[in-house]
Amino acid sequence: MADAKATVLGRIREALSAAPPTPPTVPRDYDRAALRGGADVARFAETVGEYRAQVHRISETGVATTVASLIPAGGRVVVPADLPPEWVAGIDAVSDGGFLPNAELDLVDAVVTGCALGIGATGTIVLDAGTAQGRRALTLVPDHHICVVFAGQVVDTVPQAFAALDPMRPLTFISGPSATSDIELNRVEGVHGPRTLDVLIVEDQS
Repeated sequence: MADAKATVLGRIREALSAAPPTPPTVPRDYDRAALRGGADVARFAETVGEYRAQVHRISETGVATTVASLIPAGGRVVVPADLPPEWVAGIDAVSDGGFLPNAELDLVDAVVTGCALGIGATGTIVLDAGTAQGRRALTLVPDHHICVVFAGQVVDTVPQAFAALDPMRPLTFISGPSATSDIELNRVEGVHGPRTLDVLIVEDQS
């Protein structure tokens, strides 16, 4: 069997050496349109919802009220040190400025963050540890993530997103609540991240 295999491969190599194939041309004309103009926020809201995330389309003045409605009475949230304080006004919020231990992060009712951008085509939210986002553990340990996305942060396509992101930053891509399925397709949520994701889409800054 080994001799037969060697013979076949030898004939293939001989044929290719006599007439090597032309390398295929791979198209590189990806959609890299300039990141300006209005993205399709409605499409983003729809695709986010398809991942079983809860979508709330609100004004900026409604952020704190919406956050408060998503946590239990007397609940406690953890926030990045640079989160705008008005987003959690009147809410029991603890800052992660001192890098809280995971055991404490696991006890809060939710984490509230901003994001780097959202992608309309895939319903994906991207975090890059920038302003109002905090470190990666902050959005992986708590069981409930409340993420604020401004309409102006939404782009339409994945190539547009990568054109806007800094590849040297720690990027986290979130497409709905954390979930996985076994070989029988039994869905289990919350295995390696938040079980619940609420996305607050801020459609104006009034």
